[in-house]
Amino acid sequence: MASVILERNRKKRLEQGHPWVYAGEVASVEGNPEAGGLVDVLNHQGRFLAVGYYNPASQIRVRIVSQGPLAIMDTAFFAERFTNCLQHRERFLPGADAYRLVYGEADFLPGLIVDRFGDILVVQLLTLGMDKRRAEIVEALVQVMAPRGIYERSDVSVRELEGMEQTTGVLYGECPRHVTVSENGLKLVVDIEEGQKTGYFFDQRENRASIAPLMKGWGGRSGITLQEIEAEDGSLQTLPVNKSGKHVTFPYWDGATVLECFSHTGSFTLHACKYGAKKVTCLDVSAHAIESAKVNVELNGFSDRVEFVVDDAFAYLRNQVKGLEERSERATIASGTESTVASTNAKSGGKTAKTDTSKPMTAGGGKTWDVVILDPPAFAKTKSAVAGACRGYKDINLHGMKLVNEGGYLVTASCSYHMQPDLFLETIADAAKDAGKVLRLVEWRAAGKDHPQILGVNEGHYLKFAIFEVRSKK
Repeated sequence: MASVILERNRKKRLEQGHPWVYAGEVASVEGNPEAGGLVDVLNHQGRFLAVGYYNPASQIRVRIVSQGPLAIMDTAFFAERFTNCLQHRERFLPGADAYRLVYGEADFLPGLIVDRFGDILVVQLLTLGMDKRRAEIVEALVQVMAPRGIYERSDVSVRELEGMEQTTGVLYGECPRHVTVSENGLKLVVDIEEGQKTGYFFDQRENRASIAPLMKGWGGRSGITLQEIEAEDGSLQTLPVNKSGKHVTFPYWDGATVLECFSHTGSFTLHACKYGAKKVTCLDVSAHAIESAKVNVELNGFSDRVEFVVDDAFAYLRNQVKGLEERSERATIASGTESTVASTNAKSGGKTAKTDTSKPMTAGGGKTWDVVILDPPAFAKTKSAVAGACRGYKDINLHGMKLVNEGGYLVTASCSYHMQPDLFLETIADAAKDAGKVLRLVEWRAAGKDHPQILGVNEGHYLKFAIFEVRSKK
């Protein structure tokens, strides 16, 4: 087998378990390796380190598949790896019928993604080394998983960096476009052909469940309390009662009001409703995504508690904040306080500029929520995009936290690998400073258990998820 010999002065990442060998780390190549074929990886002294597949057209020259000798990646090789993947998911997600079955490098199969949607598998072949073995991969998946169908969603630009075209289509069996699965006790209809990535984002499974404590305990703000009331039969029952002393019959009287931005298929909306939310605003810029969310909301019986909005999240958040600020200003001016007079005098060059509060507000927003959820797509897909991503994350978080009711919660995430955790928290802290808010971190999480992370492989540590309590400095 051909060999790749590494530079003497390279960083010892490979010895620490990192699965990539970059072009700049290669000193020489012995033999005539086939593009996509296996090569031995040796250090500068000729000592064996690992086996990986080789691509001279990629900046990642070798992707490691074995720390020991390996002659061939055949059906048996993949069947063994897939069995290990399945055992991991069955251990940590017992009873689940939908999850990421194969997570590339973290499952020692770099360049391969397999998502399970019940008896349908969706595959992404991201690299030349995996693409050349699609027949073996399909055969092994059939042996281990016995699926009804396998569908390929290799419509990702990273394939072009490997010298391949994007491609989609059925690889095995029958593959319906829409598949119904379950997550945390909720039903979901997934579009495996047109949905984002493979159709659904499994990495937030545990994070979605973590919002449960935020969804109840809000009735007291509306003056609703639990009181003992005498029933018709003379017995005493503990029931919710409003300020007027009337029994509140709405079952979700204690629930939160929630805004989910970048909703995609409405996954956080579904979980908010399941855990007792009173009202949820589900927002996405994509009409297709909102239609998918509507289907899922109806499927779970939550339609009476969800409103859907097709809009750009940045514009929507700004509009709500603008309306909130205008409403506050009008209310203050109407009260005729000294501070208002001073403020309006300053703004008008010494002349009092009073607002005619009888006229409709110019801004159409002004809503606030107990919980605001921000789960945007990746803003920084390259290092050069980090500065712009910081501005984007600061913008949505600043406006988002302004719309959280006092003592409510901001749920925010970033799936941009290049947006490192410290930078993400720093950006949110800057937003809080400008918004005049104090944040208390109550939850900090990463991707779920079907997205394991190899220690030392920072590229796999992409998802940041946080829950903050939001309070004003005043």
